[in-house]
Amino acid sequence: MKLTTLRLELGLPKPLRFLHIADNHLTFADDRDDQRKLTLAKARRRSFEGDTNNCEKYLDEMIAYAKDHCDLLLHTGDMLDFVSYRNFEVAREKLKDVDYFMAVGNHEFSLYVGEAWEDEAYKRQSYDRVQATFRNDMTFASREIGGVNLVAIDNSYYLFNGRQLELLKAEASKGLPMILMMHTPLYSEALYEEMMVVRKKPCAYVCGCPVEWMAGYEDYRYRQQLPDANTNAFIEYALGEPLVKAVLAGHLHFSHTGYLPGGRVFQSVAGAGYLNEASLLELV
Repeated sequence: MKLTTLRLELGLPKPLRFLHIADNHLTFADDRDDQRKLTLAKARRRSFEGDTNNCEKYLDEMIAYAKDHCDLLLHTGDMLDFVSYRNFEVAREKLKDVDYFMAVGNHEFSLYVGEAWEDEAYKRQSYDRVQATFRNDMTFASREIGGVNLVAIDNSYYLFNGRQLELLKAEASKGLPMILMMHTPLYSEALYEEMMVVRKKPCAYVCGCPVEWMAGYEDYRYRQQLPDANTNAFIEYALGEPLVKAVLAGHLHFSHTGYLPGGRVFQSVAGAGYLNEASLLELV
């Protein structure tokens, strides 16, 4: 496993160790699904692992490492590549014996990958099946461990809603340092530059990008990633709340660390699980 080790000082009474992973993109399907799904599974598996079975193998290694060396496994989405009977079964089988906490990704809700505009109506077509597969609430959940409050929030479609902001404010009232978990990373100047200038991507694939920096996006990506008022309000609150110490994300398929606007909140983007990349987060 290609492990990046990070250390965050929070003044805890006892150190904590978390394995942070994302983007495994499991691509299982069987005869309970239609032929279109089977064809999709074959193509998507080839794109992530060629002729190997590495996605599953790497996930097994990560889970085993978390069980043996960490207090908790943290996942920030896209364990699955698309909705299928077998993908849901495999996820439940893999996670049944490990203690984990999860923020959902966009691919968990993807019926056929890229076939439709992804919004709340689209998500609702598979939401109940996704929620039944994983333990914690997929829209908003919190978990206290060792003096830290982990908060998992669904921003898989680049947006936050007003209810999530109110719930986050309620979590802050507990008075514990918070680590926010979400699939899509929050905008920072350094991450935007990494995506647009260094990697020459057509868009930054981040949540909360300033509108003036989105002028070069194609129309589809502009509409997909344009922050609304609720999203901007959520991010403004999160970056201004002293108890929010870090953001953990995924989505980009490479490891990236840095500070968010204001220079106080640390963000760590986990590398691609299908490439056997993970982050070891040490909290002290």
